[in-house]
Amino acid sequence: MVAPIGYAVWMSLFQERSSGLGFGGTERVFSGLGNYSRALSDPAFRTSFVHIAVYCVAYIPVMIGGALVLALLLDSALSRAKRFLQLALFLPHAVPSMIAAIVWIYLYTPGLSPVTGWIESLGGNWAFFSADHALSSMINIAVWQWIGYNMVIFYAALQAVPRETLEAAVVDGAGELRIAWQIKVPVIRSSVVLTLLFTCVGAVQLFNEPKILSSRASSLGSTWSPTMYIFKAAFERHDYGLAAASSLLLALAAAALSFIVTRIGNRGKTA
Repeated sequence: MVAPIGYAVWMSLFQERSSGLGFGGTERVFSGLGNYSRALSDPAFRTSFVHIAVYCVAYIPVMIGGALVLALLLDSALSRAKRFLQLALFLPHAVPSMIAAIVWIYLYTPGLSPVTGWIESLGGNWAFFSADHALSSMINIAVWQWIGYNMVIFYAALQAVPRETLEAAVVDGAGELRIAWQIKVPVIRSSVVLTLLFTCVGAVQLFNEPKILSSRASSLGSTWSPTMYIFKAAFERHDYGLAAASSLLLALAAAALSFIVTRIGNRGKTA
């Protein structure tokens, strides 16, 4: 685990420079923190973090809230087909994210997708690849793929809630909604915080969905997310020093976000 990080740190300290008029090949020169300065001064790199922040604000509440509601519904007496619903909701997680994005591009494409046909037959119009809807289209793909996975985590945690406590609440006249909000959710708080942590880290590393969607949604661009910026620096510009420095800055941002989420979760636990 340490070796790749150490190699990335070493690469981030060097730059490839052409000698003369470019006919003498390139040479690797020590640049110190120059690559970090280049990354931080690049508006495209800074804007990619803004994009991810906006994505997280919209995506995380939908993902965590939706998974929690589904798990509570499955755990309640209202659900009559728990095993089937668990399998149906978890199944999209078995699809690789790259394949899922390609499938959804088909479903978003007018003239090919039955979804757009149904919308038009109802008199509506929804441009999934437009600048106004590209973000929601991306969020829909991620939610479709991951909500079942998080739901299973919450549902497994709910099975550890003491049944005696639930029966006592029912005897006291508490309804399903009150039991869920005041008993079940507080008991599985640790699972919620853990899932929130994983979701935040995954969102920061978002790549496949915007990369695939950017082929149809021009508003996303080639450096929409930090990972796309790193990919372009490494494999299109062949600027490996900049890519390594950007990767380490992204890792630091992910670590800082993880620390904040963990501290907030622990603070709520001790409150």
